[in-house]
Amino acid sequence: MNVRSFQLSDYKPLTALLEEVLTEECYEQTMEAFARQLSWDSDLVLVAVKGSEIAGMIIGTIDDNKGYYYRIAVSPEHQRSGVGKALVAALRVRFEQRNVSKILITADEHNEPVLPLYESMGYVASDFFRSFQKLSIVAG
Repeated sequence: MNVRSFQLSDYKPLTALLEEVLTEECYEQTMEAFARQLSWDSDLVLVAVKGSEIAGMIIGTIDDNKGYYYRIAVSPEHQRSGVGKALVAALRVRFEQRNVSKILITADEHNEPVLPLYESMGYVASDFFRSFQKLSIVAG
């Protein structure tokens, strides 16, 4: 598996992945945030590739010197195989390279099911940023 920055050629398979694994409301919010983050800093949008297939993606952002894990999505056939952990770890490295003061996990209603993933990697409740604001408001 290779985790790398988003490339334009990833757009179609990535949007298909998001459409498959996210609810309609979550998909719409995520696509807005995805577009904004690409315009701000595309190096914080990472994809996991297995063979020639996109297995997952993560969107991060930095605001006020804090790094935020915003949204993670892994294709059903690759879930529970380490893809999510690899994405979180790779984004953490990017945050650390930029000397963020704190790393937080956006804990909106759509991310609740994946919070155990972060907990399994050592994050605790105080690392969860609970807000009803969208990424476009938090980082904009």
